[in-house]
Amino acid sequence: MRERGVCDEKIGKQITTEAVYNYVPAACSGSPCGCHSKPPPTCTVRGSQVHYCAMEAWLQSSIHWLLLVLALPKVGLAAIFVVSLVGATLLPLASEPAVFGFVQIAPHMFWPAVLVATLGNTLGGMISYVMGEGAEKVYEHWHEKHGHLPQGRPGCTPEVGGRWHGTISACLHRMGPPVLFFAWLPVVGDPLCAVAGWMRLPFWPSAFYMAIGKLLRYVVMTVGLLWAFPHL
Repeated sequence: MRERGVCDEKIGKQITTEAVYNYVPAACSGSPCGCHSKPPPTCTVRGSQVHYCAMEAWLQSSIHWLLLVLALPKVGLAAIFVVSLVGATLLPLASEPAVFGFVQIAPHMFWPAVLVATLGNTLGGMISYVMGEGAEKVYEHWHEKHGHLPQGRPGCTPEVGGRWHGTISACLHRMGPPVLFFAWLPVVGDPLCAVAGWMRLPFWPSAFYMAIGKLLRYVVMTVGLLWAFPHL
């Protein structure tokens, strides 16, 4: 008796993942290869075709498992945290679409997603703050070692960056940590965190105002996107 797999090869029917173990070749009815018009119990496959179908089945099951894992809330929140953290550095990466997409899939996770995004974005902003503070310390050390005082003004250190540097410094010192409420602004928000570190504004008050601004930004942006694209 001929193998059913031989019949499948002759009629050119694609064998799916399920066919590796239980496949009914409906198109074999009336063919000269010996298939019955009634559904046979099982269609067996041999040789290299078995390995090919097994590999295809493993690949499809692996992709399915990966998609299920990525759909889990805890994994989605971790991804939001990473994207939000990286997006708060000087790298041009927007985190709002990630929060919006996650909340679209899991509306009941609105506040966890917003809070995790706020935490990651605030932490990224504080990393920029620390980098700015570190850069200022390195510059101070270099200036003490290699700098030269301007002639005719003993005891005075040269002004860095000219008039604009003095104006911005005076403005930031006058406003203090509340200026970091605007750290959520595009383009200028991330450098503002680094400048605050350079100016050595108080750390914890700066983190507080930064977190408040970013929290309100995520709430407003996510609610606005959900209202504008309810069925995306």
